[in-house]
Amino acid sequence: MSVTVQLFETAFPPAALVGPFTRAHPGFGGVCTFVGEVRGENDVEALELTHYERMTLPGMERLAALAEQRFDLMGLLIVHRTGVMLPGEPVVLVSACARHRRGAIDAVDFCMDHLKAKSWFWKREKRAGEWHWIEPRAEDHAALARWE
Repeated sequence: MSVTVQLFETAFPPAALVGPFTRAHPGFGGVCTFVGEVRGENDVEALELTHYERMTLPGMERLAALAEQRFDLMGLLIVHRTGVMLPGEPVVLVSACARHRRGAIDAVDFCMDHLKAKSWFWKREKRAGEWHWIEPRAEDHAALARWE
């Protein structure tokens, strides 16, 4: 199985990453890809993600290893953005290839639930010219709890 984990400080093009990833895994029965973007609702002007570099990439790699152990995958790609992003820009990409669709779908869901509720990023939104910190919601923790 191949695992790729990347952090970007600038915008990344999801399609340019997913295409080569899927072509590198011939014979897969299912591929699932999730791309999360900055939402423009509630007058959000920008999103900023900061992180502690020495923890972030190793943490993402441990998450990928957990997904690899738990699901029957052929490949896993996890990409996350840091810095200031505008509405419509991609923040996160998780893609999984498996011999059967359920493994790919569940692996992406598992990774996203962890990234959303238990990750190494500090998030804040800019609304009406002011920054506001964002904490994981109760729904995020509930989604994560179903994997334990």
